[in-house]
Amino acid sequence: MEHLPVEVIGNILSRLGGARDVVIASATCQKWREACRKHLHTLSFNSHDWPVYHDLTTSRLEILITQTIFQTTGLQGLSILMDDVDKFSASTVIAWLMYTRETLRRLFYNVRTTPNVNILEICGRQKLEMLELSHNSITGVEPNFQRFPCLKSLSLSYVSISALDLSLLLSACPKIEILELINPEIAMSDAQVTVELSSPTLKSVYVEAISLDKFILEADSIEHLHLKDCALELFELIGKRTLKHFKIDDVSVIHLDIGETIENLEIVDVSNFTIIWPKFYQLISKSSKLRRLRLWDVVFDDEDGIVDLETIAVCFPQLSHLSLSYDLSDGVLHYSLQGSSNLVNVVVLELGWTVISDLFSHWVEGLLKRCPHLRKLVIHGVVSEAKSQEECQMLANFTSSIVQLMRRYMNVDVQFVYE
Repeated sequence: MEHLPVEVIGNILSRLGGARDVVIASATCQKWREACRKHLHTLSFNSHDWPVYHDLTTSRLEILITQTIFQTTGLQGLSILMDDVDKFSASTVIAWLMYTRETLRRLFYNVRTTPNVNILEICGRQKLEMLELSHNSITGVEPNFQRFPCLKSLSLSYVSISALDLSLLLSACPKIEILELINPEIAMSDAQVTVELSSPTLKSVYVEAISLDKFILEADSIEHLHLKDCALELFELIGKRTLKHFKIDDVSVIHLDIGETIENLEIVDVSNFTIIWPKFYQLISKSSKLRRLRLWDVVFDDEDGIVDLETIAVCFPQLSHLSLSYDLSDGVLHYSLQGSSNLVNVVVLELGWTVISDLFSHWVEGLLKRCPHLRKLVIHGVVSEAKSQEECQMLANFTSSIVQLMRRYMNVDVQFVYE
């Protein structure tokens, strides 16, 4: 080890991440202390990494963090994640940020202070490329002054911010590509909660646990869109046909409009969602490049609107991975299996149930017949702790029917996943 260049040792120490481990390792010898001082580029203070953080007084914790940060000279990544820790002094936190801001590329910040620290004012106009803020408030954004010319990734979790400030903050990041909004507290000046965001460079947007009347997103370069645990009256995406991955999970939305952005869709993933299939199909029907389609635990709001294989086979000829799970009935089974077109490119098939019935094995058989080049079949099921004799017998019958069925499809790998 004594022959390693001091820069290499600095890289090794940077990969440790946790500040406590870095301090212990740097005590090895003078060379390692020099590596820590001059060539350490990543440092993390996380209250989950070391239980002793919770036993220290706030002032003692501030001193430890200050001493550690001030022994470095070129930090590029700084993570200060202090959950369940009393509020720090704002002056101390400002000193940490002022000392490191000129070299920082990545900042992960979850620190409660008194009074609140304006991160945008301190770190704006610097070289920051990634910013993750949690449990803070953002007010009075000034795009001309608080500008982030290099920022590519922005994540706001449990942050209080107005709809206007959120829009202004996005406009202050001319190179932003990734945006995450997790359970934000959106402050509004009127009764209707509306958020309008616009960025020509955004490529990936993730929104979780947000409740709005209107959410309008204008993103000409967007490729990935994921909505989770949201309640929206209207969601509208305005783009230029760049969207490739669209995912919605446990979302309540009255009007969903992704406009003319769907022609290049490759992945559609819908789960825990109520849909009117003809309307949703019309939304994605031009996605001839679709490779993966997942409709999982969906509820169809129209008795005659159940998804059918004929429509899928004809409209999505490049589909290679198909995942379906919804309640089956006699009418649904007949309708979903009608037609004769095969899913010739499907090699992975995932099927699931919430309530097992005799129809499920017939559905599996019908789907297998339509996938001539299938390589893998994954069956998902829910098995409750307490089961009646009838339920046990139904599960046994299903297992027997699958065994008999798979004897005819020896080239297909079968897996069972039970919850």
